[in-house]
Amino acid sequence: MANLEKYKGIIPAFYACYDEEGNVSPERVRALTEYHIRKGVKGVYVGGSSGECIYQSVEDRKITLENVMAAANGKLTVIAHVACNNTKDSVELAKHAESLGVDAIAAIPPIYFHLPEHAIAAYWNAMSAAAPNTDFIIYNIPQLAGVALTQGLFAQMRRNPRVIGVKNSSMPVQDIQMFKAAAGDGYIIFNGPDEQFISGRVIGAEAGIGGTYGVMPELFLKMDELVNAGKLEEAKKVQYAANDIIYKMCSCRGNMYGVIKEMLRINENLDLGGVREPLPQLEEADLPIAQEAARMVKEAVAGFCC
Repeated sequence: MANLEKYKGIIPAFYACYDEEGNVSPERVRALTEYHIRKGVKGVYVGGSSGECIYQSVEDRKITLENVMAAANGKLTVIAHVACNNTKDSVELAKHAESLGVDAIAAIPPIYFHLPEHAIAAYWNAMSAAAPNTDFIIYNIPQLAGVALTQGLFAQMRRNPRVIGVKNSSMPVQDIQMFKAAAGDGYIIFNGPDEQFISGRVIGAEAGIGGTYGVMPELFLKMDELVNAGKLEEAKKVQYAANDIIYKMCSCRGNMYGVIKEMLRINENLDLGGVREPLPQLEEADLPIAQEAARMVKEAVAGFCC
């Protein structure tokens, strides 16, 4: 049976790190990894939506993961999202991830074409077979992938002994309950939507993977601590504060990950570059909003975490 304890906690989705020319920066990848270690999170989720995977080459994603693993040096649980638009590239990334010693690989379903469930299962199982000594996590994000994880497909995937759970980013928290009830204690469900972290945890998720955790890890660590202690009213106050920050970040014209990177520049002196187009870069009018969001993070951390 898989060791699920190493996944229980706060796992930020790792941001794409670029140099001034827009190429993946090994130095900035390592700096971001070291930042996560200092913040005390459980692990990192590399190469997912926050990592702009859909706009990166196979080589970009290999370079990122190699430098995360080198800097993490066993201090973080590392989950590598390896899905690409075709099975061949996905298998290549799965093999590469296992060769580096990641804790788990993960994958969204194939996008664009709406494939039958047996084809989706074959896609996932091909990646898993390419990494036979590595845990596999299903990434359910129907609002972006265009296809949802059904109970039937989940049951089919549980025949694969390497499947350990689901990163659930669908909005209904009921989905977390249903996946947990179907799978039982031998599997782990990760809460995906950051705005409902405590709701997901209460209804059955034992961990969280989120795209905004990295810009305010202290708040999500505090929420996790409070949920574990049964202090739900206190946890709700922190969740509301985090949600206000998220809403502020989403009010920019530029992409949210560009806003997050600007906030990390302001609060942490951490330069990760911009975002990769066609994601929209920050505009001049976005900068005051990013500054306000950065201030809100500092105030919330001071209010709840000190």
